[in-house]
Amino acid sequence: MEWMQGGWTGAMAIAQASLLDDQALVQAARAGDETAFAELFRRYYGPVYRLAFKLAGSAEEAEDLAQEVFIRLYQRPPALADGESVQPWLYRVTANLGLNAIRGRRRHHDRLLRWFRLEWPLNRGAAARELEQREASELARELLAALPERDRAILVMRHSGLSYEEIASALGVQPSSVGTLLARAERRVRDRYRALYPAGTEEH
Repeated sequence: MEWMQGGWTGAMAIAQASLLDDQALVQAARAGDETAFAELFRRYYGPVYRLAFKLAGSAEEAEDLAQEVFIRLYQRPPALADGESVQPWLYRVTANLGLNAIRGRRRHHDRLLRWFRLEWPLNRGAAARELEQREASELARELLAALPERDRAILVMRHSGLSYEEIASALGVQPSSVGTLLARAERRVRDRYRALYPAGTEEH
């Protein structure tokens, strides 16, 4: 893509663009100023690529994910408040695209299930027989799909090895809040699991 090669010029001088905050740049990009968009790309491609690499596990897939994130920014830029950074939005989009990218990989979902600390309802009647016939990835996909977007993103980011500080930056919250948000997301997953397989939550 031409904008990835740094070849764009626009009404806004590059030097001026580098001095503007994200809200002003996104507003200018929405109005068609390609230099503003190029400045956003310059600022955030590195962080987006690093997150995408943690999610995807390969340079090629990370590049594809990062490119798709910026395509979405170009096509549908978010509305930002004065002084607000676009980085949390970029991270959330990256996390959700990364989740889509790993959905077909059983090893990722097995790790997610272990991380959720879910109990498999083995040897417990019809529910057990049904669950034994299903792939772990299918269950993980179903559980994650039922979550709100932010809960899904925070679980994927934590599962992919991001620190509390990185997750906080992605979500636009304080690092001290991440533990509470993670616990809430985990609880929602377990509640959904118990609703699907109540026999699996009984004590031996």
